[in-house]
Amino acid sequence: MLKKILICSALFFGGLTLSNAQTATHTFALGDSTFMLDGKPLQIISGEMHYTRIPEDNWRQRIKMAKAMGLNTIGMYVFWNAHEMVQGQYDFSGNKNIAQFAQIAKEEGMWVVMRPSPYACAEWEFGGYPWWLLKDKTLKVRSLDPKFMDAYRNYVLQLGKQLSPLLVTHGGNIIMVQIENEYGSYSNDKQYLAQNEKIFREAGFDGVLFTCDGPSQMPAGYLPGFLPAVNGEDDPKKVKDLINKYHNGKGPYYIAEWYPGWFDSWGKPHSGSNAEADAKKLDEVLAAGISINMYMFHGGTTRDFMNGANMSKSEAYSPQTTSYDYDAPLNEAGDPTPKYFKFRDIIAKHLPQGQTLPDVPGKKRMTFALEVIKLTGKANLFSNLGLPVESEKPLSFEDIDQGYGFVLYRTTLKDAASGLLKIKELRDYATVYLNGKRISVLDRRLKLDSLQLNNPTANSVLDILVENNGRINYGPYLTDNRQGITDKVTLNGQELLGWKMYKFPFTSLAGMKYLPAQTGDEIEQPALYRGTFSLRGVGDTYLDMHGFGKGFVFINGHNLGKYWQIGPQQTLYVPAVWLKKGTNEVVVFDQLKSGHTELSTFDHSVLNELQKD
Repeated sequence: MLKKILICSALFFGGLTLSNAQTATHTFALGDSTFMLDGKPLQIISGEMHYTRIPEDNWRQRIKMAKAMGLNTIGMYVFWNAHEMVQGQYDFSGNKNIAQFAQIAKEEGMWVVMRPSPYACAEWEFGGYPWWLLKDKTLKVRSLDPKFMDAYRNYVLQLGKQLSPLLVTHGGNIIMVQIENEYGSYSNDKQYLAQNEKIFREAGFDGVLFTCDGPSQMPAGYLPGFLPAVNGEDDPKKVKDLINKYHNGKGPYYIAEWYPGWFDSWGKPHSGSNAEADAKKLDEVLAAGISINMYMFHGGTTRDFMNGANMSKSEAYSPQTTSYDYDAPLNEAGDPTPKYFKFRDIIAKHLPQGQTLPDVPGKKRMTFALEVIKLTGKANLFSNLGLPVESEKPLSFEDIDQGYGFVLYRTTLKDAASGLLKIKELRDYATVYLNGKRISVLDRRLKLDSLQLNNPTANSVLDILVENNGRINYGPYLTDNRQGITDKVTLNGQELLGWKMYKFPFTSLAGMKYLPAQTGDEIEQPALYRGTFSLRGVGDTYLDMHGFGKGFVFINGHNLGKYWQIGPQQTLYVPAVWLKKGTNEVVVFDQLKSGHTELSTFDHSVLNELQKD
């Protein structure tokens, strides 16, 4: 019995004294039943965090919180589309400095399991693939298509320059690297998987590689000879049986994604989980000596236009919310939840006698509500049109070299014809205007793609403002992800021709022309509303988006993400690090409601409030 206790102690906490250990060179390998660090058993107790979903100034605080809960490892996806927004131009700076994130983890005594597959899923736009891959209609992602593999290889080689020096094989703290991601949910091409391994090796990833899949998808998704981790299964016996089956009857045993929470989608109830039940399951897994990565430990926020969407043969198109709170142990703002302390207690219960966890860091800067912000400027979108792209037929976002945001499609109806106006293959959301007046809203979620046009006058101007609501990030429709009007527009079955397309990528708001905002200005046209507010000190806050329709918000040049009146999310998180003493600027874009003159804030989030669509 004493021997068993000593072995368990080594298994659980071989990595909890990393602050001292990571000054030396280490070895990491697969044992028959456990991971081996410097020749001794290591049980990985990991939590997922995504660098792009956390302001870089907060990275260290979040990692400290992970360590204080008892984690010894950080799991992290890498998003290709964050680093190569323009083909051939790579960006690893600022909030995309993934090497710096891993280095901070090392400084805080934490190992890293890196998941840099070019496909990530993660409720992230296009599953992490860059939009420009879709400019070529014949290119097929996630396949041996030479055009895809060339782009993929070029990216991974650049990634290797950033990360290979940080591998444990080179004195760093990255102990394992994942190739592909849940590939068995998509296909079963072992030759394609083998090419992944070859590219990763060429890029300098010379350590332990692994795959991960759901239980039923493991036969299709694992690559023989490499560790097959399992996702979404937390019964210890089933986990061991599965990995034994696909790994020559041995371990180590690793749950690459364990879900003590879930993500939210627009128009659907807020997701959550039972903290007591989750803690009990964590206890069982740890007691069985199984390594685990909780997805998510800290979700953060999906800002800019990077939210993804789900769609399957049985599920309609369903875009995800800006908040990636995930009901995780550490909430969207980086504060510990009751679940955090329950998990901490479970991990502490397994500590060897005389060993304790670090203290939980003190509360970070306070969260507060501001006085009402006055919105004094308004920029009507229709008054800020640039030069259009002209074409007989409407072109997709990709065809006009735009990845995200909005495109305004405009044509003139020469005849005064009533009838059914239909947009074939609308992607994904549209507000429709006739002579500047909104006449309908169309929504791919609800399979709304047409409207009855009644008594238009000859030479009426038809405007269709189309929003990319998030490309699909999972499942069979991953390859069918072009945005905008991707086919045609018909009136009474006759195709409408002669289009002008105005681009609004909203990568920044420079060049918009504002006029004074006025109370009672209720014209239903999309517009930006600008205001300023002054601060003597900074802290986290939440914008209250009740009373607004659908759009996004910038603060001091940072895109906070999207809001939508249907919920369940009704607030937008504002990190203190993006505020400043003195004058701050906020700009709200709203495509559904007008006449805004004020914006309020809360000292808390509202993530569970649905409203009528």
